[in-house]
Amino acid sequence: MQAGFPSLQMFGIKTPLIRPGDNIADIIIGSLEKQDMQFQDNDVLIIAESPLATSEKRLVCLADIDPGEKANKLAEEYQLDAREMELILQECDEIFGGVPGAALTITKGTLAPNAGIDGSNAPEGYVVLLPKNAQESAGRIRREIKDRCKCKIGVIIGDSRTQPLRLGCVGIALGTSGMVPVEDARGTLDLFGKEMVITRKAMADNLVSAAQLLMGEAGESVPAVLVRGAPVQIVDDDIEMPLFSRDECMYYSNIRKA
Repeated sequence: MQAGFPSLQMFGIKTPLIRPGDNIADIIIGSLEKQDMQFQDNDVLIIAESPLATSEKRLVCLADIDPGEKANKLAEEYQLDAREMELILQECDEIFGGVPGAALTITKGTLAPNAGIDGSNAPEGYVVLLPKNAQESAGRIRREIKDRCKCKIGVIIGDSRTQPLRLGCVGIALGTSGMVPVEDARGTLDLFGKEMVITRKAMADNLVSAAQLLMGEAGESVPAVLVRGAPVQIVDDDIEMPLFSRDECMYYSNIRKA
């Protein structure tokens, strides 16, 4: 390791199956103890959105959903279950296109296929909605861990998303607490002394992407990852994920022009 650079370590936290109503902070603390580990100052905890949402009772039985006319029409267009399409309409801010199997939406301020609704890692006939407010969830979990474990950590609620024109999923942070999620690199100099004028580093998103190498996307039972030595700024505060406005986003603004 080059002198002056921290040693980044990541530890998958294997837990029992998380069920509606579970206290996810309690489960994570207990699971860490079984791995002979404990939280330390400046650690970052990354939690996958689906098990968190399950613990927050965001698990929905499709048999309980009665799709309306609009949902039936869009379900046929995008080749989706009409009941799931009804949930997408309820959860998203806007639908502006799609492909077979996925409606492209703006949900909670970000691009999300199917409003982030996920049928994987849910019982048969059920889907999991996104957490109602991932930012509030991150803050609640951080404060509980701080009170119980007596240390300052950062918490990230993470999800997986596809990138335009790229095959495969990468990580995205839905909510953060106790850390600076985006580092402003404007004003710094590159290798040739040129000043950076627009660059910001998506620290939280990058950590979620790295954590997904341990979490996986299927039945690994690793809903959380402990990151130690991350080059991030830990703060005793809730800093929301900064988002572009729709007009500022080069993807969204140009899609809408098409």
